[in-house]
Amino acid sequence: MSIRIGILGYGNLGRGVECAVKQNPDMELTAVFTRRNPAEVSILTETAKVCSVSDAADWKDKIDVMILCGGSATDLPIQTPEYARLFNVIDSFDTHARIPEHFDNVDAAAKAGGTVGIISVGWDPGMFSLNRLYANAIMPQGNDYTFWGKGVSQGHSDAIRRIPGVKDARQYTIPVDAALEAVRNGENPQLTTRQKHTRDCYVVLEEGADATKVEETIKTMPNYFSDYDTAVHFVTEEELKKNHSKLPHGGFVLRSGCTGWENENKHLIEYSLKLDSNPEFTAGVIVAYARAACRLAKEGQTGCRTVFDIAPAYLSAKDGAALRAEML
Repeated sequence: MSIRIGILGYGNLGRGVECAVKQNPDMELTAVFTRRNPAEVSILTETAKVCSVSDAADWKDKIDVMILCGGSATDLPIQTPEYARLFNVIDSFDTHARIPEHFDNVDAAAKAGGTVGIISVGWDPGMFSLNRLYANAIMPQGNDYTFWGKGVSQGHSDAIRRIPGVKDARQYTIPVDAALEAVRNGENPQLTTRQKHTRDCYVVLEEGADATKVEETIKTMPNYFSDYDTAVHFVTEEELKKNHSKLPHGGFVLRSGCTGWENENKHLIEYSLKLDSNPEFTAGVIVAYARAACRLAKEGQTGCRTVFDIAPAYLSAKDGAALRAEML
């Protein structure tokens, strides 16, 4: 029997999830839930329905996993606990500083609803998080480094778009080349947040908006821009569509460490991603964890989980025997 998937929110990530579900034969998209008028939302999956979010509760027994595709700034802190009382849920909450708080809220809701919630799924947090954990476990003596980009951050772009006066925006995260090379050279630099990345913002204003106020709001936004050298460029809607319509991203996780009785041998672990489409890759990770959520629920487990808590075999459509024969 196919895993029945629901998508809540049909933006870039929601469309990516729809494509990812198509690539997984053990899944089917059952319904897409939107805050817009459902009659005006066109999806690709002919067999799935488009419904209002106000009708989501009516689908409680018709969906195995609800994938929440809202933004981390304002949507997911409210939506994930709310829907975890009704469905097994997955989200991509990526405000790192607030993950412990978000976990506690979702855990309480999922336990009350008898469901499983897996939060902060994607590539960072997500795949990068796992690689940081593996590298730390393997080399306890060492230093961690994470670099993002160059690429469009969906979460940061969404945070800008929520600012009053902003019509549309794209935010690029850019590694500082000198810092990355120092790590690769084994220099073990002590780097501040500001020394590792810069942020470039391209913003389309609503008519009559105060550009100075918008720029100040962006540059002082905690957890997003206040700790970085941030440039804000105001552009026309046409220029944004022409030059900034794609959503590439990527980055690097490195750990520089040592082994031996006197720590005499040096090692560098590096994991990297180069992505043509940030939302589509993120969706691929999310859909794999949707499979895990369904399996955990069938085992009778409840409560919140992160990628740290999920055994790798739970992500794969292959059974244990196939995994041992083909991938181990």
